[in-house]
Amino acid sequence: MPVARMIRAMDSLPARIRLVIFDLDGVVYRGSEPVEGAADLVAWLHDRGVAVRFATNNSMVARDGYVGRLAEMGIATSVDEIVTSTSATVVHLQLHAPHVRRVLAIGADGMRQELEAAGFVVEMAAEIHQDRPGAPLERAYDAVVVGLDPGFDYQRLAVATSAVTAGAALVATNADARYPTPDGFLPGAGSMVAAVAAASGAVPEVIGKPEPAMFRAILEASGIPGSEAVVVGDNPASDVIGARRAGCSSILVLTGVADAASVSELQAEAVPHAVAADPRAVRALLEPLVS
Repeated sequence: MPVARMIRAMDSLPARIRLVIFDLDGVVYRGSEPVEGAADLVAWLHDRGVAVRFATNNSMVARDGYVGRLAEMGIATSVDEIVTSTSATVVHLQLHAPHVRRVLAIGADGMRQELEAAGFVVEMAAEIHQDRPGAPLERAYDAVVVGLDPGFDYQRLAVATSAVTAGAALVATNADARYPTPDGFLPGAGSMVAAVAAASGAVPEVIGKPEPAMFRAILEASGIPGSEAVVVGDNPASDVIGARRAGCSSILVLTGVADAASVSELQAEAVPHAVAADPRAVRALLEPLVS
């Protein structure tokens, strides 16, 4: 479908929108640079009383870190509006696995902070040493939570495998196999999840995009149904597919991964409900739909 036609096909968006969920990198900022017009769009939604959330697959940074980063870009927000794959994992466990108390974590300090702040008893795989790889651990864990860990090594893999083999659930904050950097792609959390899954034989429960658990956690916490929510993202493979799976509409903004040339090739779940060139165009789409 031509891009121009998709921009005009607005009858597929909800008649009323009460919640807007923004992806971050590629939508609100690109690297360290803000996307022009994003701050004005967020401020306008706040002024109109629309609920706003920022959702990222990044599991390494605690939510307050994003509050500070966005403030530097002129976007006033609060911790409650930030949803990382770790914070979404916390909400998911609280709502759907209330028995989980003791957690073995593979990840960064930001993950540990979020899990401990939620009341979980957390031990990092990096801090546990077995007498020999594969030996029984001193204690049992309810879940092994895996995020991006730049120090991931054989020892951490062995500890996590032992915990899962002993009965812990395997939970992945996200399944991104790699992520972009200015110098090229680096292994993402999904690479580490895949290693633990392969070694233990367990099937991980994935929280981050494109799986719907992150967006569903936002909907459940906000009390707003997916039929009145829209996801604004730049990546059809994560943002758009994740939105559809959670029952939300989506606007694909062409300030990040996707460009106009690639839109006509999108198929099935990756086809957005609307396309916008930039944040100003997103506002034009939303103006008749927010109260």
